[in-house]
Order: sequence, then C-alpha cells, then structure tokens
Amino acid sequence: MVAQHTVKAFDEDIISLRGLISEMGGLAELAISEAMEALVKGSPTQAAAVVARDRRIDALEQEVDRLTVRILALRAPLADDLREVIAALKIAGMLERVGDYAKNIAKRADSIDGREAFEPLTLIPAMAEIAGEMVHDVLTAYAARDPALAVEIVDRDARVDAFYESIFRNLVSHMVENPKTIGSAAQLLFVARNLERIGDQATNIAEMVYYSATAEYLQERAERPG
Repeated sequence: MVAQHTVKAFDEDIISLRGLISEMGGLAELAISEAMEALVKGSPTQAAAVVARDRRIDALEQEVDRLTVRILALRAPLADDLREVIAALKIAGMLERVGDYAKNIAKRADSIDGREAFEPLTLIPAMAEIAGEMVHDVLTAYAARDPALAVEIVDRDARVDAFYESIFRNLVSHMVENPKTIGSAAQLLFVARNLERIGDQATNIAEMVYYSATAEYLQERAERPG
C-alpha cells in the first residue's frame, strides 16, 4: 500500500511538473508574438504587457525549481524518471531566458523612428515567425517525448542563423546609406540578436528533450549522418 501511494504521489508530481513547463512555454510563446506586434506597431501599451507578464514566467521557473528539489529529495527517481526531472529543471531555465529575450524586444517598441518608411523593419517579423515556431514545436516535442521532432528542430536553427546574418548585412548597409537611421537600425540589430538567441534556446530545449527520451546526447549537427 505504501509503495502504491508513493508511485501515485510521484506520478502526480510529474504531471504537475509537466503542467508548469507547459504553462511557461505557452507564456513564452505568447511573449514572442506580442513583443513583435508591439515592435511593429510601436505600441508601448503592448510592450508593457509583455514586460509585466514576464514576471509570471519567472515565478513559474521558481515553482519548477522547488518542485524538482522536492521530487529529488522525496522520490529519489531513477533512470527515465530522473532524466525527465532534470530535463524539466533545465528546460524551465531556458524558457525563462526566452521570456527575457521577448521582454528585451518589447522594450524597443517605441525606439524605431519613422517606422512606416523603415524598410528593414519588415524583415524582422519573418525571422520572429521561424523562432516562434521552433519554440512552439519544441514544446510539442517535450509533451510527446518525441526525439525525432527534437532532431528536426535542432536542424531548423540553421534557418534562424541564416536569417540573422542576412538581416545583419541589410541593416549595416542601410546604416551606411542612411546615416540618420543608425539609431533605429542599431535597435533592430539588437532585436534580431535576441531572436537568434531564442532560436538557440529552442535548440537547447530540443537537445534536452532528445536526451530525456533516449538517454543519449544528440550529436552535433556536423557529426550526424546525412
């Protein structure tokens, strides 16, 4: 009877842990889309909402920390269960950073001068869409413990990197040709860099999902066949 109670309690803890990660992920995903909307529209009100909501993401990370410590101390999980608990702890930290990057973007919402005619601004949302899709899909991979989807997401990060390099070149050229736009272009470079980091965090989460599901570390992209 005691063993059954312990197993039930552990299962409930794991369900709670997954729920916290899911909530964090949903808020991080929303933060990306709303930060970009605030940037494109120049809306300080939307930007403020993103910044305020980030506090909830931070609070959820703290809940994950407390719950994982409780599970490790009271349940002493082994093998698959231990990997899942450790992965959730690390993933929570990564999602917290995604929220921070989205918050950084939102804070630039009212820093673009002449946004209606500022052509480089039109390039950023496409990059944000790719990064946002990576975050969405890696949460799906986490929920399903799907290593194949995790691998696909890691490979997709190259698209975000290529987008960043293209935007970097475009913005530098724009600054050279239009010196008056240097301030706005520099802000967009900062935004693009934060989007690139969001892609990196989605990749890191995918690697943890792969490890949790397979007990193996994902090979570097260049080492994998094909």
